[in-house]
Amino acid sequence: MVKKYLSKIYMGIIFIFLYAPIIVLAVFSFNESKSRGNWTGFSLKWYIELFHDHDIRSAFYYTISIAVIAAIVSTILGTIAAIGINSMKGRTKALILNVNYLPVVNPDIVTGISLMILYISFNLDFGFNTMLLSHIVFNTPYVILSILPKLKQLDVHMTEAAMDLGATPMYALRKVIIPEIKPGIVTGFLMAFTLSIDDFIISYFTKGEGVTNLSIVIYSMARRGVRPTINALSTIMLFVVLLLMILINKRSNGVEKKKLKREV
Repeated sequence: MVKKYLSKIYMGIIFIFLYAPIIVLAVFSFNESKSRGNWTGFSLKWYIELFHDHDIRSAFYYTISIAVIAAIVSTILGTIAAIGINSMKGRTKALILNVNYLPVVNPDIVTGISLMILYISFNLDFGFNTMLLSHIVFNTPYVILSILPKLKQLDVHMTEAAMDLGATPMYALRKVIIPEIKPGIVTGFLMAFTLSIDDFIISYFTKGEGVTNLSIVIYSMARRGVRPTINALSTIMLFVVLLLMILINKRSNGVEKKKLKREV
């Protein structure tokens, strides 16, 4: 009984430690004062000022644009690669998996410098395209790792049965494999999107003139003081991501209930 209460207290402390800073940030985004430690009254002026800040609006545009495109492309590439890797056997499969793990365990600064040197060697102009390519490169391995467990759970006989009944390999892929691994694909997309928004180091080494993202803008602000508009922007992004997660969970629960009804 004592252990049960202690475990609950321990979990409560962990959650407070993790989420208290986020709650404080959201609360002080409505603070009338610029101070981050003194509450002077409720106000929406930082949200209004946010939409008049050219630097933040520009960084937000590039951040979302790159994150969405990189997540879509890396999800497509990662899905194709995961299906190919899953069909391999023996040493070849082990070798490819180890190669895929390298970008995940490799320090971001090494990846960022390596990509920068690569672009310089090909005489590429640094800007939107170089940052986008970099985000696709470091997102794709995470997508592969998200999809592979679902492919391992897939019954191989389902695909074989579909082709025995006259389905082409492409039709079996669209109607049998993709629906079964869809949760892994969605997870991979969300992970790629989140990693792209959060990235600083790789973006810093591959950005060009006039092209930057929110993490770089916030870093440059931190050296001379973070503006309260950043609190407002962070709060908006937090609630948008939270809303997306709730919708996705509801949809996943709905799919699971439908499957249970069919089985019954």
